[in-house]
Amino acid sequence: MKITWLGHAAFRLDSAKASILIDPFLTHNPGFAGLDRKDMTKGVTHILLTHGHGDHVGDTVELARETGATVLANADLAAWLGTKGVDKLEMGNTGGTIHFEGFTVTFTNALHSSAQVTEDGVSHALGNANGLMMHFEDEASVLHMGDTDIFSDMKLIHELHQPDVGIVPIGDRFTMGGAVAALACQRFFDFKTAIPCHYGSFPIIDQTPEKFVAGMDGTRTRVVAPQPGAAVEV
Repeated sequence: MKITWLGHAAFRLDSAKASILIDPFLTHNPGFAGLDRKDMTKGVTHILLTHGHGDHVGDTVELARETGATVLANADLAAWLGTKGVDKLEMGNTGGTIHFEGFTVTFTNALHSSAQVTEDGVSHALGNANGLMMHFEDEASVLHMGDTDIFSDMKLIHELHQPDVGIVPIGDRFTMGGAVAALACQRFFDFKTAIPCHYGSFPIIDQTPEKFVAGMDGTRTRVVAPQPGAAVEV
């Protein structure tokens, strides 16, 4: 499996049977600047969303139209996207599992919010924030934590799903900071590979993964902090 960071919390996962975008915030994403949008989204079959904030929903509506990809989101966010013209929708909610050809996605808990203020100034609640637990046939299992703080039930997520790869928010202010994220990984998970995200994209969050990398030093987890556009093999 190949995992490509697209800046902020956006990723592309290429597995044997699917090419998946997660939280495809591309336009106005400083981390995506300089990358080829057409190349990075070519052949996409699925778009998965952790929650409804604009820096995660991002270009979903346009990309769904351009690629014909199926979009998976929580029920409230999926219904809202339907009003925006997205027609290939799958919805679920915390604890639920959705089956696709070659992989499944389970909505896990996350401690965060999920809403958007539209052009008319109205705030729309878009369901609960989630992590996304992905199991693939004969490939590594991947947990995208979404935006979250540390919480003790992460231990149950590990017990239930045994994720091989953790995509971990570390930028502070809106998510865990790097030191707390490292504590979460060590205390509640046993990742073979951890990939930090949600940093370096805006001035008010941490600019580097140094705190997370330092916090994970000495563990058996392989920490990979790729440059945007670079792929990690897992």
